This record gives sequence, structure tokens and C-alpha cells, in this order.
Amino acid sequence: MRLDVSYDGTDFSGWARQRGLRTVCGELEEKLGAVLRTPVVLTVAGRTDAGVHATGQVAHVDVPAELVPDEPDCLVRRLARFVAEDVRITAITRAPAEFDARFSAMRRHYEYRLTTAPFGAEPLRARDTVAHPRALDVDAMQAASARLLGLHDFAAFCKRREGATTIRELQRFDWRRDGDLVVASVSADAFCWSMVRSLVGALLAVGEGRRDEEWLASLLHERARSSAVLVAPAHGLCLVGVDYPPDDQLGARNLTTRETRSHTECCGGTT
Repeated sequence: MRLDVSYDGTDFSGWARQRGLRTVCGELEEKLGAVLRTPVVLTVAGRTDAGVHATGQVAHVDVPAELVPDEPDCLVRRLARFVAEDVRITAITRAPAEFDARFSAMRRHYEYRLTTAPFGAEPLRARDTVAHPRALDVDAMQAASARLLGLHDFAAFCKRREGATTIRELQRFDWRRDGDLVVASVSADAFCWSMVRSLVGALLAVGEGRRDEEWLASLLHERARSSAVLVAPAHGLCLVGVDYPPDDQLGARNLTTRETRSHTECCGGTT
């Protein structure tokens, strides 16, 4: 079954299961297992960090066919009565056998929200919008972001994991302003650990005038995490979507992704 998931990450220690900590995966596996009356293990498109939100997360779970209702989406209402209010399964569908939430994914989309308003974030958006007290040159940020697009080694922006590749294809990195609100849209085939928030942190330095476009581009030549790149706060980040190929191309996509990651432990979309 494919599960579409939304959550406020404020009170979660990230997606991944961690002993003694409240996580999105732990919460959903417990409640879904209780409803289906069988232990379940979720596979997710992107393992978000502590404090990061999602409106377009995707996961899959394999369960015995006899436990799946004829209309799987009817489980959505049942689960809504059991899970906490800060996480919701918004849709459940029968997925093809070849569907893999992680390996079938073609790209992940994130948004990062911040505000330059002198009073900070609006109270109703304080949990998903970062208050940034300094003025930003969004045009300069947009121009600099374009220098990072394409297939590169993003080691300067990633927390190193043993055996993990830091080569990614950054497909979109746009900035837009709406009054005091500034939003970044970031898309890639996958992301390394802390990569999105590091990209945002680097561009904030450009927007404030502390760094220039050439400095940003030079980071692509680094082969280790750069101490000059600050990681933006987690609560401004949200996973807003995951793209998958048509059903008849799922098997080929899985093979391509597995071959690409065959000699590394892929981060699979962590942020």
C-alpha cells in the first residue's frame, strides 16, 4: 500500500525510528499495525530530520493481501481516530508490486519559509516559518542559486556519512518574495543529510551581503563539509512532494536507482 503523509515535525525527533524517542515512523507503524492487527514496517521517500515538516511525504508498506480492504482509502478515517493530531495519513492506495517509496522516486521537492518582518513570524505560522531579522537581497540569492544547479558533488553542504555519496543532481533552487515572506523551492533526485538546510544557510549569507556568488560556486570544489556554511533552522523546512514515474516504468526506475547507489549507502532524501 502507498501512504501519503503529512505532519508537523515540531514535536517529532525526525522520521526514522529511534529507541525511546517520538518519531513519525514510530507513531505510524504502531497505529497502522494496531488497525491492521499485524506488525508493519514503513519505507519512506525522504527521511526528514527532527523539526522538519511534510505535506507531501510518501511511504509504502507490504501487508498480507487478505488484510487490505477492497477500498484501502477507508483506512484513512479509521487511522485519524488513533494517530496524534500532528500527523495524518491523507491517502492510502493499492500500489503496484514494483512500487518502492524510496527507490522508485525520481525527485523530491522541498520548500523553506522565512520572514524578514520586524515582529517575526505570524503566530499561526511560527512553527513552520523562521524569523530572519536581517534584510535579504532575493535577486542576488536567485542569481547565486542558479550556479548550483546540475549534477555536482555537494560535500560542502552535507554532513558526512560513512560510505555515502554526496553527488546529487540539483534540479531546482528558486527564491520568491511575497512582502516579508521569503520562500525557497528546492528539488533534486535525492538529498544528503542536512543538504537542503545547508544550501539555504549558504544563500542567506549571500542575501545578507556577507558572501558573494563566486564564494558560493567555489564550494562545489570542496570535498568535505565546509565550516563556513551554516545550517538553517529545521522548522522552516517542509517536504512538499515526491515524483514517481508511470506504473509501467517503476521496475526500471528501481533498477536505475539501486545501481546508482550500489556502492554507497544512499541518504534517500534526508534533509
